[in-house]
Amino acid sequence: MRDLLYKNLTSPNRGRKIIASSEVVDKEGVHSVVRRHFAYIVKSIQNIDLIKPQPYLYVFKERNTKQKREHFFCKVKGSILAVNQGNFLQILFVHTLSVDLTASVKLSEKIG
Repeated sequence: MRDLLYKNLTSPNRGRKIIASSEVVDKEGVHSVVRRHFAYIVKSIQNIDLIKPQPYLYVFKERNTKQKREHFFCKVKGSILAVNQGNFLQILFVHTLSVDLTASVKLSEKIG
């Protein structure tokens, strides 16, 4: 069984876009939930010497054999400077990925 959820929120006048998806799958005794999130904001800047935010990366992985569960999380933040028709733009973005794996209830009942 596979359940998919997809959201696309766009605000062109505010220069923002958010895309999120979630996928739930039960396959071969494993229940998996995968969540993806992507967002960006476009800002017009006047001064190119503006301090650019530092890139950011966070990764977390957890394995719990007693609870028969694994969790993975990754987050990336950054920014890009761009020029469009002589205007300076700063594009701020964030990506996140979250994966949860657990033993299916049916499998846990057979083992326990």
